[in-house]
Parts: sequence; structure tokens; C-alpha cells
Amino acid sequence: MGDKATIGSAVLDRLHRLGVRHIFGIPGDYVLSLYQLIETSPITHVGTTREDCAGFAADAYARINGIGAVCVTYCVGGLNTVNAIACAYAERSPVVLLTGSPGLSERTRTPYLHHMVRDFSTQREVFERMTVAAVTLDDPLIAEREMDRAFAALLRYRRPIYIEIPRDMVHCPLMGGLKPICIEDTPSDPAALEEAISEVRLMLASAKRPAMLVGAEVGRFGLQDDLARLVERLNIPIASTLLGKSIIREDHPLYVGVYGGLIGTIPTVC
Repeated sequence: MGDKATIGSAVLDRLHRLGVRHIFGIPGDYVLSLYQLIETSPITHVGTTREDCAGFAADAYARINGIGAVCVTYCVGGLNTVNAIACAYAERSPVVLLTGSPGLSERTRTPYLHHMVRDFSTQREVFERMTVAAVTLDDPLIAEREMDRAFAALLRYRRPIYIEIPRDMVHCPLMGGLKPICIEDTPSDPAALEEAISEVRLMLASAKRPAMLVGAEVGRFGLQDDLARLVERLNIPIASTLLGKSIIREDHPLYVGVYGGLIGTIPTVC
């Protein structure tokens, strides 16, 4: 996309570089310009019958692929993905919700546009409650910084983000060339990390019958292979939470099943 990157092409370029090869959604007038860019990009669009179906498909894709994306129109489409995005947030699934909105120029001429709910910012405000970053790319001077801030949050927390592009800003050139993705990830404090490791070692050494309980976070950060090596080295039984099911293969000799807490059954001792 070179030095002539636009706001829309820069977002799609970042999605592709982060591993998105398919994007789910339904086109609508506020997002048609984005769909034109998707058609000419390396990302394949997968149409669905409903926006909520697109959201859940992107969630499933993210759990397998490491990142997923859904592209829908403003309000009538975006608000129909609320349950899917909320589910992705609760279960730590990195989904990008990409949506259009009324153009900045038409907002002053026509304050009441179709699909608008209360204010132009209502949809973004709704998703602020269920994402780790919600940005509107309406200023070419800071658009690149804002999209990178959102992507950095997705990568760090493995939870959904919301990116809105007004339809008259999709083809707006960025002020400056396309820059590498900026991941604002702070490395662990060496002293704190060493202290944590020492505490775990002490707990394992003092435990008479150690066992490990793992959750879905292991999978979201791609640590399944590291987990398997650790369990085999320690030679201790491992259970998973309900959401963490299949974090380790279920025929592994050290795997003892799903731990359900109060909803589980008490094992019978013979």
C-alpha cells in the first residue's frame, strides 16, 4: 500500500499482517467503501445471514487463528453483534469489530440519519463497555496512532477491540507513511518475575500431591506447547477449567479432566 496508505487500507493492512485471512460480515451503505477495499485486499470476505452470526464466526475464528475480524454497517449492523462481542470479551477472544458510520461532512448538514441511535457516538459508547479499546478514526493526523493503540490492546489482553471509520474517511490519506505495528507491551519487571517464580517453586516443593489447573488464557496467548512440556517435566496431573477444555489434549496421560468446582461431582474413594 506504500506511502499513499489511507485510513481504511492501513487498518486492513494491519489486520492482514496480524494473521487475518478471512473477515466475516454483511455489507451496508455506511461500510461499502470498506468493502470495496476488502475486495481488492488479500483478505477474503465471508458473508453471513445475520450480523450476530458474523460476530460469533469471527469469535470462533479468533480462538483457532489467534485473531478474528468482523465488518458490519452502522448501528443496525453493529448493535446486532453485541452478544458476540460481549461473549468474546468474557472468554478472552481477540476479535476486531470493524464498522462504518455516517460521514463527518454529512453530520452537520443532516443531523438525523438512518440507523442513528440517539447520538453519532452511541454505538462506540456501547462497545466501550465490552472491548479493551474503542476508537473512531476521524482524524488523519492521529488515525495511525489510534489504530495502533487499539491493536496493541488486543494483542496484550487478547480481548475484542472496536474500530469505527466514518464513511468519508475511509479513503482519506494518512499524514505520513505506513509505519510498523506498535505493540505497547511492557516487559515483566525482572525482580518481580524472579520473586513470582521462586514462590511457585516453593509451593511445588512443599506440596504433597501437586496438581495444575489451567484456564483458557493459556490458549489465547498460544502457550499450549509450553504448558505440555512443563506438565511432562513436572510429571503432575493437570485439569482444566470449563473454558480451558482442550488446552491440553484429552488423551494425555496426565490429564484428569475438567474441574467444575461446586457444579462438579465428588469423586468416590474405593
